[in-house]
Amino acid sequence: MDLAQSIFPVISCSDLDTARDFYRELLGLDVVFESGWYTLLRSRTDSKVQLGFVQAGHHTVPRELGPTAAGVLVSVIVADVDVVYARAVEMKANIVWPLRDEEFGQRHFMAADPTGLVVDVITPIRPARSFLEAVAAWRKASR
Repeated sequence: MDLAQSIFPVISCSDLDTARDFYRELLGLDVVFESGWYTLLRSRTDSKVQLGFVQAGHHTVPRELGPTAAGVLVSVIVADVDVVYARAVEMKANIVWPLRDEEFGQRHFMAADPTGLVVDVITPIRPARSFLEAVAAWRKASR
């Protein structure tokens, strides 16, 4: 039995407004809750797609979390990565991995968000035959 109904990251950051505006503009997310120290964004079409931000240093944030988030790659699946990439370029986002097709079945790009994390925007594509063959060989060898 699954107990979780939804899982989403809450990112500690120093500038909630900038983080909110970045994801709202890049991905078209709506603000569904703001309190001054916490912001929750949600997809217009799927209520389980959510992203939260909490003010670094707020008394509700455990000290163990640290002042800001780090070392996290936020992956987002979109219908058309080319449209989102064009939007990222238009908004002058910090592109850290240009738009490309990967042999493992992704067309994607990565941009640094205002919190210091990296968002990986992905549209699945057909994996390369050579990649599928290599995975099959690996599985066979690992048995």
